[in-house]
Amino acid sequence: MKHLLIVYHSRTGGSRQMAEAAAQAARGQAGVTVHLKAAPDAGPEDLLAADGYLFVCPENLAALSGVMKDFFDRCYYPVLDRLNGRPYAAMVCAGSDGSNAVRQLERIATGWRLNRIAPSLIVCTHAQTPQQILAPKTIGANALAQCADLGEGLAAGMEAGIF
Repeated sequence: MKHLLIVYHSRTGGSRQMAEAAAQAARGQAGVTVHLKAAPDAGPEDLLAADGYLFVCPENLAALSGVMKDFFDRCYYPVLDRLNGRPYAAMVCAGSDGSNAVRQLERIATGWRLNRIAPSLIVCTHAQTPQQILAPKTIGANALAQCADLGEGLAAGMEAGIF
């Protein structure tokens, strides 16, 4: 049985919805168990116990959210050179761009020598005013379907031994 760890952070609900859509779809693969963990609750032991990863977070101020960055900061050195070659994918919930948050996340994954299995997914909410940025988010059906496809594809590839 393969283990997929989905680590997420969400302040306004968008990233959580994305992570849940991916987790639900990934659970459809019989040979994969899925562990969905909020970033503050995830640690090095969770990373070491998993065979693959999906990282999901919001973009804050054109960067990874601080809570997700804290997860990577706490875990980086304890697992360095112990995750080499494992598959991962990433999703970012952004107000306008998301590319810098993706770049930061992919740089960390490169340092861990993880194997990116698909282009990182950016879901744009177009939240631009302080009120829109701070408001609870509702991710649309099409975007959630893309999140589900990424989670399902990662789990299916793990189950099949492709990655």
